[in-house]
Amino acid sequence: MQKILPFAISTLLGTSAMAAELVVKVEVPKLNVAEYHRPYVAIWVERPDQSFAANLSVWYDLKKRDNEGAKWLKDMRQWWRRSGRDVSMPIDGVSSATRIVGEHTLNFASDKTALAKLPAGEYNLLVEAAREGGGREVVKVPFTWGGKDGKLASAQGDHELGKISVQVKP
Repeated sequence: MQKILPFAISTLLGTSAMAAELVVKVEVPKLNVAEYHRPYVAIWVERPDQSFAANLSVWYDLKKRDNEGAKWLKDMRQWWRRSGRDVSMPIDGVSSATRIVGEHTLNFASDKTALAKLPAGEYNLLVEAAREGGGREVVKVPFTWGGKDGKLASAQGDHELGKISVQVKP
């Protein structure tokens, strides 16, 4: 009789990968501009065929009265087309306020986030930023979910985003 490893069973059955943590670091660079506005940022996971898999975080202006900050979310065009227009903001555990310049570390535990339903396999982490009076940028970082090693993958933004890194911790 052939033995099937737990990882193979989860892959065959389409269940989520074993408990893991996704650690994402997002750098918001300091820009030399006359009037600086914090960027709106969306962080999500897509499959290799570019289909949407999971929302991880959305940073936008939560303090505006009557949720008016949400109307500018559509400026993050890729995220908006893939997921944004289909969700009602704020999303518990996903949406938060914009962030200041610097490096921000986000930890996503597989048992407490949208990652819980993600099958083991190859994915892309996407980070999109849009800033009032500024530009828009998308950075894509491929990663393997459900693997045994905690490889670090990273990509560098050009203007609205700095270094983006992803590490899966088994």
